[in-house]
Amino acid sequence: MDGQMTEQSWLQADIATDFFMVLPMDTSKAKVKTEVRMAYDDQFIYILAICFHQPAQSFMVESLKRDFVFGKNDNFIFFMDPFDDLTNGYSFGANAAGAQWDGTMYEGGKVDLSWDNKWESVVKNYHDRWIFEARIPFKSIRYKQGITKWGINFSRLDIQKAEKSSWTPIPRQFPTASLAYTGSLNWDQAPPVSKSNLSFIPYFLGGVSKNYEAQTKPDVKKQIGLDAKIAVSSSMNLDITVNPDFSQVEVDRQVTNLDRFELFFPERRQFFLENGDHFSNFGYTNIRPFFSRRIGLNVPINAGVRLSGKLNKDWRLGFMNMQTGKVSKDALPAQNFTVLALQRRLFARSNLGIMAINKESLNYEHPDTTKTIYNKFNRTFGWEYNLASKSNAWTGKAFMLKTFSPGNPTASWAHAANLQYASRKWTVSGQYEFVGKNFNAEVGYVPRKDYWKTTASITRLFFPKKGPVVSHGFKLSSFYIFNSKWQQTDNETFLAYTMSYRNQTSFTTWVATDFVELLQGFDPTNSGKDTLARGTRHGWRAFGTEFISKPQSRFTYGFSTRYGGYFANGTRLNITTDLGYRFQPYVNIALSSSYNLIDLPAPWNRTQFWLIGPRVDITFTNTLFFTTFFQYNEQLKNMNLNTRFQWRYKPASDLFIVYTDNYYTVPFSIRNRALVLKFTYWLNL
Repeated sequence: MDGQMTEQSWLQADIATDFFMVLPMDTSKAKVKTEVRMAYDDQFIYILAICFHQPAQSFMVESLKRDFVFGKNDNFIFFMDPFDDLTNGYSFGANAAGAQWDGTMYEGGKVDLSWDNKWESVVKNYHDRWIFEARIPFKSIRYKQGITKWGINFSRLDIQKAEKSSWTPIPRQFPTASLAYTGSLNWDQAPPVSKSNLSFIPYFLGGVSKNYEAQTKPDVKKQIGLDAKIAVSSSMNLDITVNPDFSQVEVDRQVTNLDRFELFFPERRQFFLENGDHFSNFGYTNIRPFFSRRIGLNVPINAGVRLSGKLNKDWRLGFMNMQTGKVSKDALPAQNFTVLALQRRLFARSNLGIMAINKESLNYEHPDTTKTIYNKFNRTFGWEYNLASKSNAWTGKAFMLKTFSPGNPTASWAHAANLQYASRKWTVSGQYEFVGKNFNAEVGYVPRKDYWKTTASITRLFFPKKGPVVSHGFKLSSFYIFNSKWQQTDNETFLAYTMSYRNQTSFTTWVATDFVELLQGFDPTNSGKDTLARGTRHGWRAFGTEFISKPQSRFTYGFSTRYGGYFANGTRLNITTDLGYRFQPYVNIALSSSYNLIDLPAPWNRTQFWLIGPRVDITFTNTLFFTTFFQYNEQLKNMNLNTRFQWRYKPASDLFIVYTDNYYTVPFSIRNRALVLKFTYWLNL
């Protein structure tokens, strides 16, 4: 791996070139030239991409950080469908400075960048081009044994030219990751199958923490654990974890919470990520029967196993079993979590799936009434159908779920369906949802119950033939929520108009009307003040803007505004900003902020919240990283500092040093502090 095309294999390899422009318009060939070559041996897939540009043109990147933001980096990325099912696959690539990008692909065109595996790459820059060269072990991916055709596509982004292109033509309304539009990677013989594909990933951890709020003594932590990956077949993987630790996982980004319902934060723990879509994407965003962050929430995970992958081209299987320990102070028993997901491909790109989830409290006796009482068991069963037409123009989903708990109450159903049509000019969609009053998915994420919801949306884009604007158009959407007696409780109608420019800046302005009937008491500031009464009705109008600057500049910025009515005939002003500056390719500085000013009658009166989050990413090399992330949350009266040093001394093997600090702001006092050193090693057998 040297970023030079000197080997005889590259000189003799077939060339994929003559890319098509995707953005700003998909009606011509690409202006920037890209050439791709591929090869393989009995252990690796090799790829080399030559990304040409104007002589002496400088590249644009944020930093050497892994899994960079796609739209802010000159990059080359390719997408593989090794099952030839137009649905699942892998993505690999790099930016022009050599930072790696990798992820698993699901739902025909989405990429989960949380996945991380063992592969090598190098980027070398020349005066008129940059070259990306990589080798990917067959052991690092899953693929269908015996087939000699994979789906593949290559994507190139040149920020200076404001051009995104791909090897195969893709309509501009779809991402270049769309597996429906891949070309073919034809093998002269079936890819080799490794005789042994077993990986051990032990870790060693030492750390110290202190809870100043509880005034406890410093807690010294010494811990070891193990993850293992066993390839049951070339397309099926068994993951095992014993005494896992996730201390190196980056902290969640805090948000100002003015919502009446629980907020969602994504899963970041590595064990749950590979093929995680097969479990987590069942249902809708706010009707998830399975949410992995319910497992190990403030309790230790003793061990877990997960079997996931493709049984064949048409069948996909996921099975997970996790065992957590008990927490005596909360009278929380040891619990076992079992999840089964099975999916059958139908037609060109659609599928039908079923899911079963069981949460069991082990050796559990109800404590006295001063302690929380947990269910002996909680179970969820359901099916869903995912529609995806061959051209991806029509997509949709329908599902039905039922939960079971001791007593088995009625109204424990949830079901929903949606359908969307997308063309270059028009996007039209409709959706309905129902969640019963007693629907209780304890291992899921369902923040609201006992409602019917209908949603409709239409978008229309216009494309000027010349001028600085590449597209402009409107989006009109509306939803209504009803209770089980079909009495309206919520409504929002939203109209937005967006201008997208050839230099990749965009500006949106919008207006909206809202109506809410409170189903329970609610503090509109979420700050511990008085509550509005249940059954009270509130309506208002609001308007706002959103702007994103061009990514070509080293200084980038964006903002959004919202002003209008609020609960109790009040008003709310919200301003958010995102600022960034890069000393490429080594330093990326970002500052995000959110300001809310809420004006209400007594007893709330005038309330304001600041949420400020500066962040500094220093990438000394593409294997040595330092990140500092600070958050000040005025609503929670909380300050948080998280710093992480990572040295990737070998592919997928790391040394982490993590320091966290947490404070109350009023009165200013320290809450807790921790320092952790963690060493992981990836061993392939």
